[in-house]
Amino acid sequence: MQYKKRNQANEQNLLSLGKRFPLTIKRLGINGEGIGYFKHKVVFVEGALPGEVVVAEVVEDNGRYATAKIHHIRTRSPHRIEKKDEYDVGGIELEHLEYGEQLKFKSDVVSQALEKFKPQGYQKFKLLPTIGMEHPFEYRNKAQFQVRKTFDGKVIAGLYKRGTHELVDLPTFTTQRPLTMKVIRKICKFFEDLEIPIYDERNNSGIIKTIVVRESFATGEVQVVFITNSEKLPKKRLLLEKINNNLPEVTSILQNINKGKTSLIWGESTKLLSGNEYITEKLGNVEFKLSARAFFQLNPYQTQKMYEEIKKALDLGKNEKLVDAYCGVGTIGLFVANDTNEVRGMDITPEAIEDAKLNAELNEQKNFSYTVGKAEDLIPEWQQSGFVFDALVVDPPRTGLDAKLIKTILKAKPRKFVYVSCNPSTLARDLKELTQAYYVEYIQSIDMFPQTARCEAVVKLLRK
Repeated sequence: MQYKKRNQANEQNLLSLGKRFPLTIKRLGINGEGIGYFKHKVVFVEGALPGEVVVAEVVEDNGRYATAKIHHIRTRSPHRIEKKDEYDVGGIELEHLEYGEQLKFKSDVVSQALEKFKPQGYQKFKLLPTIGMEHPFEYRNKAQFQVRKTFDGKVIAGLYKRGTHELVDLPTFTTQRPLTMKVIRKICKFFEDLEIPIYDERNNSGIIKTIVVRESFATGEVQVVFITNSEKLPKKRLLLEKINNNLPEVTSILQNINKGKTSLIWGESTKLLSGNEYITEKLGNVEFKLSARAFFQLNPYQTQKMYEEIKKALDLGKNEKLVDAYCGVGTIGLFVANDTNEVRGMDITPEAIEDAKLNAELNEQKNFSYTVGKAEDLIPEWQQSGFVFDALVVDPPRTGLDAKLIKTILKAKPRKFVYVSCNPSTLARDLKELTQAYYVEYIQSIDMFPQTARCEAVVKLLRK
C-alpha cells in the first residue's frame, strides 16, 4: 500500500513535457550537464553552467529526476564562451566552458566519484590538479565517421545527432586534426564522383558504411579504412587511383568487411588495398607500428604526458619486473622498458598482441614477452611457474577491472601498482576493493579529451 501511495505521489509530482520554469544551476554532472533543483527534484540541463539562472524547458520526467533544455539564459556564467562547433553531436559537450574551468571540473569529477563510492581513506587521497593542453583543439589523431547519402545525392560523413540515429555531416570539427578532416572530405567527393554505392541502413543495401582515418603525429602518414557491407568494392581501382594521385599523405588503405545491420563498427575481416599495412607513430623515443584495428590513444600530445606520469609513479628499478595488464599494442610497457629488467604483457585481442610483439622488435627490446589472454588467468599461471613480479600497471576499459582480476591482485600484492583509468566512477568503485591492501599515494588527473566531460587519471598505489 505504501509503495502504491509513493507511486501516486511521484505521478503527481511529475513535470509535464514542455513546462518552463526558472532554474539556478548548482554544479555540473559527470556527463557535463548542468544540475539544478526544482522543488527538491534533480533537473539535468544540457549546456547549462554553474551559477547560471536559466529558463528550463522539460524534455522528460522520470519521477526521481527530470531532464530539460535551455529555453533561454537569464543570468549568464562569466565562464561561458562562444562555441567553435555548432553541431549537436558528442565529443564537444563542454566547448562552451572556458578551458581552465573544464580542468577544474575534471578534478571535481574524480572527487565526486570518490565521494559516491567512499573507498577506504578517500578523504585523505591527494588529488593533483588536472594536467591540460596549451592548445586544447585539433588533437584527435583518428576519426571514425559514418557515411551516408542524402536525397539529393550528396555523400556525407559524420557522427549521429545526440540521442538519435540521424547522421550529422561534419565538414569541420575542431577537435579533429585538419589533415584527417581534409582526407575524409576529399574521399567523400571521390565516392560521389564515382557513384560508389553508399550504405542505406533502412534497406540494408549499398556498400560503404564507415570511413576510418588515422594520422600519425610523428610522420604525417595517414591510414584510411573503408568499412563495407560487402567484400566487393565497386570501382576500387579508380578510387585508389584518385586517392594516390590527390592525397599523397595516405600511405595505407584497407577494407574491413562488416556485413548487415549491426551495432558493431568493425567486422572480423580486414584486407590491404594499397600501400603499407601499418603507419608509424612515436612517443618519446619509442616507435609504434599501428595496424587498422590497433588501439592507440587518440591524443598523442597528452598520451606522452600521461606515460611520463605512469613512469614516474612506477619508479622502476633496473632489476624489477613489470606486468602490463591490458597491454594493447605494448605502448606503456615499451615506454618504461629501459627502466626495468623484464616486462610481461597480456591482452585478449590477438591482433593487439601481434602488434605488441612487432613493436618490441621494432624498438629492439628483448626483455619483453606478450601473451593473448586475461590477466586474472595468466598472473596465477606465471606465479605457479616461478615468475615473481615487483610492479603492476593496469589500463582497463571504461568498465574498469574484472572482479576476478581484483581478487588476483589482492592475492599477488605486487609492491608497486599503478592504475590508469579512463572512467572515474569505475576507478572509485575498484579502489573500494583495492584499498584493502593498498594505500593511494595520489591521483593525477589528465585531460586527454578537451571539450568533453571525459577524464583520465593515473593512480599511484603502495602496498600496505
